Amino acid sequence: MTHTDVKIALLSLEEPERASFAARFFKTKPGQYGEGDLFLGLSMPQQHQVARQFLDLPTAEIERLLRDPYHECRMTALQIWVYQSRKASAEQRDVLMDRYLANRTFVNNWDLVDVSCPHLVGRPLLQGDRSVLYDLARENHLWTQRIAIVSTLTFIRADQYADTFGVAELLLSHRHDLIHKAMGWMLREVGKRNPDALEEFLHDHIRQMPRTALRYAIERMEPARRRYYLDL
Repeated sequence: MTHTDVKIALLSLEEPERASFAARFFKTKPGQYGEGDLFLGLSMPQQHQVARQFLDLPTAEIERLLRDPYHECRMTALQIWVYQSRKASAEQRDVLMDRYLANRTFVNNWDLVDVSCPHLVGRPLLQGDRSVLYDLARENHLWTQRIAIVSTLTFIRADQYADTFGVAELLLSHRHDLIHKAMGWMLREVGKRNPDALEEFLHDHIRQMPRTALRYAIERMEPARRRYYLDL
């Protein structure tokens, strides 16, 4: 079983018309965030189906698949790792996290980040030292910084918010809207569980927050409360 076998399975499902749409949706033109990315036009259920067929793919072959120019190959590689992580021991999850972070250059679009990092980074760190997230947030690399903030979704689901706020503070001055959206999304998730914690963060940082992040963060609030924050 090799990465080539997985790619052949994915190629057999290619849909050119959907691939053209995906290339536009994920901003692949020169100068855009997904510049040069290639698509086969597969749906997420199709990619999950293929991933489930190759759950025993060795790590080295998963890494080769993750380096493929086709977006769906990289997504399927990440999905295999996510599936593997669900049955892994704590030690095995740590190894998966290390391999994931070593290959994060190829986790190079927002969907690839979002489906993978809560499982492959957040979960191993749930009971451990989380300083690596702050190191990732300080790197001058868009996708690495998105990994840092979105990985905290796992902590939020465990009612732990300090690291979401800590990483968000490091990213308040970021210029890219994909970081603003991710930050706002994580803050909104905090607010769904603990509105007071979210509002305390907003009162402390609203003057520095990008407008997009603020709009995402307050999306679930009552209209009058949203207006209050928008008017500050």
